[in-house]
Amino acid sequence: MQVTSFEMERWQSLHEHAVRLNLSESGVHPLSVAELAGIAGVDPGPVRLGYTQTNGSRRLRERIAALYPGAGPDNILVTTGGAEANFLATWAHVQPGDRVAIVVPTYGQTPGLAPAFGGEVRNIPLVEASGWQPEPGSAEAAVGREATLVVVTNPNNPTGAVLAEEAIEEIVRAAAEAGAWILSDEVYAGAEVEGERTPSLWGRCDRVLITGSLSKAYGLPGLRIGWLVGPEAEIERLWGYKDYTTIGPSALSDHLAAAALEPGALAVILERTRRIVRANLDVMEAWVGGSEGRLTWRPPDAGAIGFVGYSADVGSSELAERLRAEDGVLVVPGDQFGLDGYLRVGFGIERGPLEAALELVSARLEALGAG
Repeated sequence: MQVTSFEMERWQSLHEHAVRLNLSESGVHPLSVAELAGIAGVDPGPVRLGYTQTNGSRRLRERIAALYPGAGPDNILVTTGGAEANFLATWAHVQPGDRVAIVVPTYGQTPGLAPAFGGEVRNIPLVEASGWQPEPGSAEAAVGREATLVVVTNPNNPTGAVLAEEAIEEIVRAAAEAGAWILSDEVYAGAEVEGERTPSLWGRCDRVLITGSLSKAYGLPGLRIGWLVGPEAEIERLWGYKDYTTIGPSALSDHLAAAALEPGALAVILERTRRIVRANLDVMEAWVGGSEGRLTWRPPDAGAIGFVGYSADVGSSELAERLRAEDGVLVVPGDQFGLDGYLRVGFGIERGPLEAALELVSARLEALGAG
């Protein structure tokens, strides 16, 4: 197995703790342990730091299952972040020569892993002019009769768009006709700007795996708690794969995650997330709207992320490097998602630093002749 460089993860890891203003994160400003303990009414002090049940404590699995109607604790496998969940699912469902259909642009993990496991990737492109939706028929063409896995990120990263019902219906139908599994990464569900939580693909067909985590919509990335949701027999099988990776979650993370997902605490945490997203979305709208057309975007349906197009005659990686090295601002270049001429801007940070960072991006673009 030979993996290619995961450019976005390395870019963030190298620089996010060294820059003055970080707009590369796609979640909201994280909670502290003290804030979480106050919200959840829990004291983490007595937790003994031994080994945990390797698929996650029953209490935590019950709380996760409650997010998915019809699911129970045996439908849940707790993982180290959503990244391990996606890794396990891809590892288990991609063999050499298999076709993998992926909705793009998307987080680069599964597009990088599928070829490493010997898969052949076929893209299902999202179209900006259509509101970041796939063209009708594109999913059926990419899946064909050969696909073994169809990968969806809904709400989407980097665009924040939620798939329309007709797009989901086509993806589900195409996967069913091919006998393929669907891997639906739903880590941004719960961070919607308006309305109800984005409907999960859980229950839409028999062969579906859902991945989620506490990192994005919950403001708890440092707990490194994610999960897989699937049929009981498949979750049991994937638990066997997990025995070869991280084995089990940390005792402290399992305890705090279960407390965070108790109904009362969960409501407070998700309302906090939506409050941050809505308030900072106004800042982003004013920034893009005040650019006189030199910046463009479709506001996200969910998540504190904006995929912003710009008119400067400079590649996105070069622009991002100039912003980092000369202005102390970290963004994610669009070419790391396969689309140059865009920046993914995370706007979940505190309002003052966000406004300061956006001013520096505007100044940099003006210096390059785009503003």
